[in-house]
Amino acid sequence: MELQDLIRTRRTQLGKTLEEIGKAVGVSKATVQRWESGEIKNLRRDRIARLAAALEVTSESIVMDQPTEGVSHTGIKIPVLGYVRAGIPIEAVQEILDYEEITPEMAAQGEHFALQVTGNSMEPRFQEGDVVIVRRQPDVDDGNIAVVLVDGNDATVKTVRKHKNGISLVAMNPSYTPMFFTNDEILELPVSIIGKVVELRGKF
Repeated sequence: MELQDLIRTRRTQLGKTLEEIGKAVGVSKATVQRWESGEIKNLRRDRIARLAAALEVTSESIVMDQPTEGVSHTGIKIPVLGYVRAGIPIEAVQEILDYEEITPEMAAQGEHFALQVTGNSMEPRFQEGDVVIVRRQPDVDDGNIAVVLVDGNDATVKTVRKHKNGISLVAMNPSYTPMFFTNDEILELPVSIIGKVVELRGKF
């Protein structure tokens, strides 16, 4: 049984709400929803025991149901280069904060790196503390989520919308106004796409 199915099935069997499971584990209702939808496939170790207790199952059953992809001995390590502000752009810190693993198949598609998200401009899909896996490339298609450098040093994760006279960097959180840059500003600032977000890894 997949982890998402185990959580949903046991929660239903026990008659517990998303809020009740979240409170028992120490996470939000939204996080439990992301577990059940399969958006977050790997749980932090410190959450496993609490979740097992809340669902009245063994910790081993949860560990066994977690996917092993990305953590196998054949995985390829990539560096987490720095934090990315999912909101107001911040300077990209060029230092290795941690490492993530990707499959050899993914690695064969190009150079990858990982960045950690802070802020709330890309909620509900991207939560603070999430890690995004990014394939380095200088351009993306309209509607793709990308890591973009503004003024050469500021990195932001946004949905890229292309127009004849420029591009917009759009947040998922409607509280944030899209950032529009003309074609001239793209060259002058500059505004540079450094990679496409190809995977989201929740850190809860």
